Amino acid sequence: MKQVLEKKLKTMSMKNNNNFYALVTGGTSGIGYELAKLLAKDNYNLIIVARREDDLAKVSNEISTRFNVTVITIAKDLFDRNNAFDLYHEVKARGIEIDILINNAGHGHYGEFVDTDLSMELQIVDLNITSLIILTKLFLKDMVDRQRGKILNLSSIASKAPGPWQSVYHGTKAFVQSFTEAIRSEVKDKGVTVTALLPGATDTDFFNKAGMQNSKLVQEGKLYDPVDVAQDGYDALMKGKDMVVSGFGNKVQVAMSNVTSDEKLAEKMKKEQEPASSHHG
Repeated sequence: MKQVLEKKLKTMSMKNNNNFYALVTGGTSGIGYELAKLLAKDNYNLIIVARREDDLAKVSNEISTRFNVTVITIAKDLFDRNNAFDLYHEVKARGIEIDILINNAGHGHYGEFVDTDLSMELQIVDLNITSLIILTKLFLKDMVDRQRGKILNLSSIASKAPGPWQSVYHGTKAFVQSFTEAIRSEVKDKGVTVTALLPGATDTDFFNKAGMQNSKLVQEGKLYDPVDVAQDGYDALMKGKDMVVSGFGNKVQVAMSNVTSDEKLAEKMKKEQEPASSHHG
C-alpha cells in the first residue's frame, strides 16, 4: 500500500512539475472544452488549439486559474491542412512532448448533396480527415519512439450509418472510425493506445455551425450533454479502450445499425435529419 501511495505521489509531483502535456483541437467549446477541463483536473498541462484568439484567451484564463496548470494556446485554422503541419512544428519548437492527443475539431454541413457548397465540403474533408491524419501521424511517431502515449479521435455514431442531408460529414466520420481502429491495431504492442469516441447528437454549437437548426434531429431529438459525452470519452481514453459509444440511446442505435442494411439505415437517417417543416414521404 505504501509503495502504491509513494508511486501515486511521485506521479502527481511529476505532473505538477509541468512534465505532462495534452493537446486538444477544437478545445474552446463543446466536447473539446469539457475534455480539456477533465485533463486539467488530472493535472495535465494543456495546449488548446482553435481558430479564434479571443475564445482561446478566455478558456486558457479560466482553466489555468481554476486548475493551476499551464495552458498554452495556439490559434490555427485546421480547415487548412498546412496549418496541421505548422501546429506540430510549433509544439516541437517549444520543446514540448505531447502525452495525449485529442483530435476533436470537426465540422458538418447540412443539405442535400446536389445543392450543398462544394468548397465547404472539401474544407470539411480537410478538417475532419486530412488534418486529423497529419496530426495523428506526426505525434504518433513521437509516441511510438517513446513507447508511451494516448490518442483520442472524435468519431461519431454517424460513422456507423450513411447520412442523407449530411452525406459528407457521415462519410468523414466513417473514415475516422475505420482509420482509428486500424492504427490502434498497428501500435497496440508499442505502448500507445488509440481510442475512438462516438457521440450522438450533442448539445453543442455543432448544429448551428452546420446550418442544421431546422432539422428534425435538432427540433425533435434528444441532445446529449457534452459534459457526459466528454466523461465517457475521457474514461475510455484513460483505460486505453478501442472505442466508446456515449449515451444509452446511441448504444442502441449503433447496435441496430450492425444488423440493418445500409439502404434501410440511410432511409431512417433521411427521415431523422430532414428539415422539420419538410413533408418528404
